[in-house]
Amino acid sequence: MKKNKKSGRRITREKVLQVLYAYELNRDGLEALIDGNLSDLSNQTDKDFARSLIDKTIIHSKDFDEEIVARTNNWDLKRIALIDRILIRMGMCELLFFPEIPPKVTFNEVIEISKSFSTANSGKFINGVLDSYLDFLKTNNKLNKSGRGLIEESITKNDSVE
Repeated sequence: MKKNKKSGRRITREKVLQVLYAYELNRDGLEALIDGNLSDLSNQTDKDFARSLIDKTIIHSKDFDEEIVARTNNWDLKRIALIDRILIRMGMCELLFFPEIPPKVTFNEVIEISKSFSTANSGKFINGVLDSYLDFLKTNNKLNKSGRGLIEESITKNDSVE
């Protein structure tokens, strides 16, 4: 039996996805999108996290897109579903700019969200791109994790995601 209760952070990430998706389509009215989508978040920490994730994902989206292209041989970026691209960007953003979040948490969250918002195969695709990016960050000493983010759990393509 599946859990029906979503964590506060999962709900927050879903709202971030919705803001980023709407912004990607319009490229206008970001503040109104943020205000409208985050208004029912009662926890200020969640609101701050959402705002930071939105801002950093947008600011670095071109860099993230270059990283996606580097990890998807022979794929035109526009052929990758927009929801998947945004989730990958969000995952890359968390890996790079949120030292307190363990990589495994980031992986699990974006893959679980993809199950609700994208296609059946999206989770495997997103996992593969993020796994390659995580390897790149580790190899180049760019993975900056601290506190809870240092929790090193095995991240494999066969991990079950709860």
